[in-house]
Order: sequence, then structure tokens, then C-alpha cells
Amino acid sequence: MKVIGITGGVGAGKSEILDYISRNYNSRIILADEVAHQVKEPGEICYKPLIELLTEEILNEDGSINKQRMAEKIFSSEELLAQVNEIIHPAVKDTIIKAIEEERESKIYDFLFIEAALLIEAGYLEIVDELWYIYADEQIRRKRLKESRNYSDEKIDSIMESQLDEEEFRKHCKVVIDNSGSLAKSYEQIDRKLGDYL
Repeated sequence: MKVIGITGGVGAGKSEILDYISRNYNSRIILADEVAHQVKEPGEICYKPLIELLTEEILNEDGSINKQRMAEKIFSSEELLAQVNEIIHPAVKDTIIKAIEEERESKIYDFLFIEAALLIEAGYLEIVDELWYIYADEQIRRKRLKESRNYSDEKIDSIMESQLDEEEFRKHCKVVIDNSGSLAKSYEQIDRKLGDYL
């Protein structure tokens, strides 16, 4: 089983690429964002530390964490945000490492894909066999974000500024999938690459 990390800037089309892979290949796909939500559920590893840090003000009546309240609380304080990240990021990584170990033992899948915005920054290079960079031209990404998510130019600027630049992505990634054109062209690149491994 090959473990492949998928990364790329906002609006590059990582979701479409992963959707295609999940439909056409014997693969498991792990989205770090989803894992980050799971580890905050009651009884899970980050639940107690987050409440100790942010108090019970962030809870819903049923005891689950209210995402909106939690966001309001941490985004007004860089220090709190850093502390929350210190709780969540390692837990997400540990959960993903455990999943990789389980899947390697089960030998069910040909591929395991991990998608995360911060794969490079969070040190995932040591837990994946290779990294793929989903590339799309900046103008295309901007257009997609306006159309699909209704983002303003200011919001797009601030997200893009917080992410790695293209050079940095290319430096760390073994494979580049150019997703600037039609999806059919992107799918051809994926088929070529994964076909080599099968």
C-alpha cells in the first residue's frame, strides 16, 4: 500500500481530485479536517484539554463543542490559537499514523491518501511515501473561490498569503498534478501516475 499526501493552495481543486481517486481506485482517503473534528468529540483525545483551556463556555447543551463559539474565542487571541493548535495538530497526526499502521496490516487498499492544508509545515513528509502537489494557476483558483464559495478578493488574499508559495510546494512534492485545465486532463495525469504503481 502506497501512502500519498495531497496538498496544494486553496482553490486548486484537491476535493475533485480525491473524489475521482476514491471512485476509481482501491483507496482510502483521510481528510485531516475531518480527523480534527473527530478528535474534538466528547470522549475523544482533545475534548478535555480543549475545555480546560477554553472553559465550558464553548459547549453546546448536549456537551459537544460548539464550533462557532470556539472559533470566536480563539481567533481574538493568537496565544489561544497557538495553544489550541498544539492540542489538535499532534492528535490529528497521531490518529492518521495509527490509521496508516492499521491499513498496512489489513492489506485491503492499494493506496491511502491523506489530504491536509499543512502537510509540509506539520511534518507529514516523514509519514507519507510521497507528496503530490495539486497545482492550479492563481487566476483560476481565484475564479473558482469566487464562484464556488463566494469569497471576496480580500478573503482570498488573506488565505493565499497564509499558505506556502508555489516554489515551496514544488520543492517538497514528488508529483505535480496540473489542475488548471479540464478535469479530464487532470484525471489522465492521475491515471498515468497511479497506473505506474499498480
